[in-house]
Amino acid sequence: MQAEDMEVPNINNLNDTGDRQRPRGKDVFKDQQKESESSMESPNLEFEYGDMDTLTAELSELYSYTEELEFALNRDYFEEDFRSHARGRRWIELAVEEQRAYVMRLLDALEVTDRDKRLKVARAILYLAQGVFDECDTEVDVLHWSRHNIFLLYEMGIFTALLELLSMEIDNSQACSSAVRKPAISLADSTELRVLLSIMYLMVETIRVQTEDDRPEWVAARAAFKNELGSPLYNGEPFALLLFTMVTKFCSMNAPHFPMKKVLLLLWKTILFTLGGFEELQEMKVRGRERLNLPPLPEDSIKVVRAMRAASPPASAIELIEQQQQQKRGRRSRRSAFVDSLEGDSPFSKKQPLVKQDSLDTYNERDPFKNDDSRDEEEDPEDTDSGIEGEVDPLDRDVIIQPPPPPPPLRPPTERVNFPKGLPWAPKVREKDIEHFLETSRNKFIGFTLGNDTETLVGLPRPIHESVKTLKQHKYVSIAEVQIKREEELQQCPMTLGEEEVEETPAEMLYLGMLPNLSQYVIALLKLLLAAAPTSKAKTDSINILADVLPEEMPITVLQSMKLGIDVNRHKEIIVKAISALLLLLLKHFKLNHIYQFEIVSQHLVFANCIPLILKFFNQNIMSYISAKNSICVLDFPHCVVHEMPELTAESLEAGDSNQFCWRNLFSCINLLRILNKLTKWKHSRTMMLVVFKSAPILKRALKVKQAMMQLYVLKLLKIQTKYLGRQWRKSNMKTMSAIYQKVRHRLNDDWAYGNDIDARPWDFQAEECALRESIEKFNSRRYDKNKNGDFTPVDNCLQSVLGQRVDLPEDFHYSYELWLEREVFSQPIQWEGLLQNP
Repeated sequence: MQAEDMEVPNINNLNDTGDRQRPRGKDVFKDQQKESESSMESPNLEFEYGDMDTLTAELSELYSYTEELEFALNRDYFEEDFRSHARGRRWIELAVEEQRAYVMRLLDALEVTDRDKRLKVARAILYLAQGVFDECDTEVDVLHWSRHNIFLLYEMGIFTALLELLSMEIDNSQACSSAVRKPAISLADSTELRVLLSIMYLMVETIRVQTEDDRPEWVAARAAFKNELGSPLYNGEPFALLLFTMVTKFCSMNAPHFPMKKVLLLLWKTILFTLGGFEELQEMKVRGRERLNLPPLPEDSIKVVRAMRAASPPASAIELIEQQQQQKRGRRSRRSAFVDSLEGDSPFSKKQPLVKQDSLDTYNERDPFKNDDSRDEEEDPEDTDSGIEGEVDPLDRDVIIQPPPPPPPLRPPTERVNFPKGLPWAPKVREKDIEHFLETSRNKFIGFTLGNDTETLVGLPRPIHESVKTLKQHKYVSIAEVQIKREEELQQCPMTLGEEEVEETPAEMLYLGMLPNLSQYVIALLKLLLAAAPTSKAKTDSINILADVLPEEMPITVLQSMKLGIDVNRHKEIIVKAISALLLLLLKHFKLNHIYQFEIVSQHLVFANCIPLILKFFNQNIMSYISAKNSICVLDFPHCVVHEMPELTAESLEAGDSNQFCWRNLFSCINLLRILNKLTKWKHSRTMMLVVFKSAPILKRALKVKQAMMQLYVLKLLKIQTKYLGRQWRKSNMKTMSAIYQKVRHRLNDDWAYGNDIDARPWDFQAEECALRESIEKFNSRRYDKNKNGDFTPVDNCLQSVLGQRVDLPEDFHYSYELWLEREVFSQPIQWEGLLQNP
């Protein structure tokens, strides 16, 4: 399944795999305790998830802080050339026709053979795309002229010219071999590529974003550009495939000078532009269900998620009392914790001493449902549910609200837990669930089954009738189920059902282009994600993703070192953001286009160790990652080109910005959680991988982030593995279980909270994946194999029609066929007896 020339990313240094998941050392233990205690005070994050951050933020992330000096360089080259053309006037003073004439002049100059002259012209074009900032007074003016100039550049055909130059740079074997031999690669090795990719990124991102005051010709240009990027107009393949080729070439160490951050950002925005974002996906899903005559969606998932609130009430009075009694417990509490740790019944866990007691333990004697069993190993000292304290379990509530009420300062009335009025999601039931329910009921009451019959209820008691009626009311048929059923029919009856009409959507064309090298693309993206993950340790054989951020001269002062350190961290965060968003978009669009296109990408991700890689990513202090201050606002574009640069000091760099959280890091975390959900949903063997890699404590730590959407996807991942974590884990994590009930969609006859069917579901990863692979290969060969259905092609055995077929003959045949007949046919005696002899 793996690409021949690329290795699967190695996740062997995963700190949280198997028995190695336990953080070791007193310092680590103390840090995690501090993290747990401070999580109660962490505020709700006012974060709105979307396709992208603000346009200004997205443009600023294109440039590294080490590229700061190049802004002036672009301006100087432009003004040097423009001065001779405009005779003292400024660019913003020219009429549109004069601007067009100058852009045409630049376009002609791009075709010179001198590499240095070509680079100067490209820098002048980049200055135009950046908004001729030297002639602007405010950031708004810069963005206005950038937008105006970019639509002008597109109209004059600059993008196509840049594409040809980019292809030349990619195939420049001299530059590649020179970079391979260099001991250290710096910013200077990728100058031409960075300039070209920057212009293309600015064009794609600016044209993609729609504004209210767009002119009609700009709207038409946007539609045309979107169609161009998504169609196989560039060398017979979509533009995204050229960028994928750059990624694989870089990861195979053949072109270490490629500026990967810019490539990945451009690739992500190209996919986002051509295929559509999350809201477009929702609209496409609605239209797809209408075409298949399926009932409409029960709700708009985007609106539901945006309306959800993070579950995290303040500390209750009992928890405050428990903190006061911590010191009084002394030796007895430590001894009891150790004794407790030797008991329990979870088949997937081992016990650990010195676990922090639950706040309910103070009133243990009042709780008839709680004995002296210890917590599961999964209940880490830092995993005390402080980050996700939703509704208290009703059983616990009736018991624990028995002591005298504490004084008002400890628990004012405004802090009482409010029970939700209704569930956020409509329940769903699959056809398989109804069949399974009826099969079980018939076996119990009648003694035999009727196969897949879901209509006949003869002999079943009245309550079963009511149950089936309720299940059918909430029955949900997905587009994927219809596609799978249709594919089975096409495989069984290839002749009677005829050819399938495949709509040439952008997703279909992209999949067709990616299919031959799909595994290489997936492995390359995961290798880059591994290299950029904050938990990765530096290795000599790992990919150098910092080639386009490190300056030629390394820093010599403390201030320069701090600035470069922030730049490197920011660089890695942006790479993680681009890859996570790109993978999620590909999975969602391919799933909507055809389920087996989604399944093959998913399987390549699973075989390339994507599941442990994402768990490795979350095996860190996630609150620190989300609130990281790896940005210097005064150096961000366009602020840095409009305002005077203040003097930077070590104190100002350490302070960072005043934002509550880092948008890109929270965005990346949610994307990775969504990818993990997509890989494991309805896949028993992959769910068991989550259990084997002991993902529960890692995911529970992620619940400390008080953002509703992130909590939702963490809770989904915990829900699918809850039944395999053991009774003791469920009992020790009742608040998490309550949060799952409140926030995650209900499947009416899914007993996820009880784990009754564990013995009936053996875990055979290889068999499940092989069966899925077989279905995928049948789909690909039927739809994309050039020699498809060769066994069923009808043979024409009628002499008249065969001789009557028109055969294309070469031009010279008409002049020489009489001579050929005379020499090869008429002058040669025919030996008829030879036809009767065996060869």
